[in-house]
Amino acid sequence: MPAIDVKNWRNETVGTLDLPETVFGRPSNTHLLWHYVRIYLAHQRQGNADTKTRAEVSGAGRKLWKQKGTGRARIGSVRSPLWRHGGIVHGPHPRTYDLKINKKERQEALRVALSEKLRGEGLWVMDSLILDAPKTKELAAKLKDLGLEKRVLLVDGKENGGIKRASRNLQRVACASLDSLNAYHVLKAGAVLLSREAVAHLTEVLAR
Repeated sequence: MPAIDVKNWRNETVGTLDLPETVFGRPSNTHLLWHYVRIYLAHQRQGNADTKTRAEVSGAGRKLWKQKGTGRARIGSVRSPLWRHGGIVHGPHPRTYDLKINKKERQEALRVALSEKLRGEGLWVMDSLILDAPKTKELAAKLKDLGLEKRVLLVDGKENGGIKRASRNLQRVACASLDSLNAYHVLKAGAVLLSREAVAHLTEVLAR
């Protein structure tokens, strides 16, 4: 069972915490993480690109000149894709890019991502993520005291409006609720800060 130091905002070790092997000690699974990230990014696509076919562009449907005898190439309609302002052939149309992933794969991807972050020393357990005041300047100073100059993901075990407001204007800092936390968020962050309550909740949900 892996153990990790519990830190406070002053970068002091205030205890240790044993992390369950079933959640934070999963073996590496690159294919599963690739599979999850691919599906997650596909779900972010709007899929609203649209082009007009020859049935939708403006223009009369009459035949412009007779078929034979003019010496010109035959033409049936001004809407032809060969003509300027004609219809688009095989262009994009509104569609969904959603791909399917089941619940077990989604949960296992999160376990593997957390385990990889722990092995790479990018996982922090904080005694508390509550700030004295919900100020951006205060949060930035505290992260600097921790030596975290990279992208940071903050995950608290309960609704913490102060940390959300303080991180809103910090480009490299993101907040995630326990309900929305996923493997993509974990992998994208350089450091993941979990509160004790968040670790307890993740253990309860993912250790099943």
